[in-house]
Amino acid sequence: MSFEMMAPLMFGALVLFLLIGYPVAFSLGAVGLLFGLVGMEMGLLNASLFQALPERIFGIMGNQTLLAIPFFTFMGLVLERSGMAEELLDTMAQLFGPMRGGLAYAVIIVGTLLAATTGVVAASVIAMGLISLPVMLRYGYSRSLASGVIAASGTLAQIIPPSLVLIVMADQLGVSVGDMYQGAMVPGLILTAFYFGFVLLVTLIKPAAAPALPMEARTLHGAALAKRVMTTMVPPLLLIFLVLGTIFFGVATPTEGGAMGATGAMALALAHRRMDIKLLKQAMDSTAKLTSFVLFILIGSTVFSLIFRAVDGDLWVEGLLTGMPGGVVGFLLVVNLMVFLLAFFIDFFEIAFILVPLLAPAAHKLGIDLVWFGVLLSVNMQTSFMHPPFGFSLFYLRSVAPREVKTTDIYRGAIPFVIIQIIMVALIIAFPGLVQR
Repeated sequence: MSFEMMAPLMFGALVLFLLIGYPVAFSLGAVGLLFGLVGMEMGLLNASLFQALPERIFGIMGNQTLLAIPFFTFMGLVLERSGMAEELLDTMAQLFGPMRGGLAYAVIIVGTLLAATTGVVAASVIAMGLISLPVMLRYGYSRSLASGVIAASGTLAQIIPPSLVLIVMADQLGVSVGDMYQGAMVPGLILTAFYFGFVLLVTLIKPAAAPALPMEARTLHGAALAKRVMTTMVPPLLLIFLVLGTIFFGVATPTEGGAMGATGAMALALAHRRMDIKLLKQAMDSTAKLTSFVLFILIGSTVFSLIFRAVDGDLWVEGLLTGMPGGVVGFLLVVNLMVFLLAFFIDFFEIAFILVPLLAPAAHKLGIDLVWFGVLLSVNMQTSFMHPPFGFSLFYLRSVAPREVKTTDIYRGAIPFVIIQIIMVALIIAFPGLVQR
């Protein structure tokens, strides 16, 4: 085996391990160690190469940016269990109920608010699936439309700050988390508007699929409804300003903003009289699991990238991508198609840790703004939660959906929203100014 063959063989071995179904973190680490040892045995690599690993792993452990992940995860889990989602959905349903598609609009609005306060897709989808799906079915909504709206609205937590995806993406691209948050805000809101537009189109073409609430279900009117809206809307909006406003205005770092958000979430839970030892333990356990999952993948990817760069793998990938016909446009088309297809099989964390470090040097060499590139990939990776049949949002919704909702209903409902997300990717490429800094 020659030195030039090491990089493509190493990449091929990683793909093989992933297809077999071996855990991603251990696949990355095992392939890196295996090829490192083979390269040293053949005299192609220096034996001192592995001495850099401890320093890299300690660097991960001391990364202040990544500390924002457990804070935002904890904040989302506490809010999801504090009853905020239930109250928001109930109030928005009363507000938009008289309109055709009113419940769907309510789900989209609450999905946006939960995205801006939790940043955790699973929490958003499960909460709205448990609360709103039975109600939508009871009042005659199409099973596929109801399922699609809930799954898609839950995935907004991946692109609307304080998204965990954007934190990881900023870390892997070496850019500011605050810049990523600002850049993603407009595309996230446009995507929300597209969801509204799709529901409106359905109500015009097939009104029976999204009827208005009957009169007997509208229990709040006038001043009582206005008071309820203020009571349920103000606390999450204040939390959003506390978290995102301080980051955008440079008052706090993302990690500090996450810490304030976690504190604010506990305050809201206390205000709802839902904060107890059981809730706290559940939130901390789930936070520890997700954070450990992310860090193990990151450690594995560090082992892999150390050896991959030592065999000039980064130069091999850069040469392949920058040599694409069509220049920047060709590069973007190939990269987005590759991410879209990979999202069928692996989730966004794995794509971010495996693929993004390989794509970033080529994008930088082509003169592509890395914040814009990160937002583009984040919107694309959002489809990883919606892809039938492997989308994680679809799995989350299936786990809480009533028996009368079939898996095929959920898949059919997801397809239009996947198409909307693809349109959003095309718009960001065509109009780069949508990503503002």
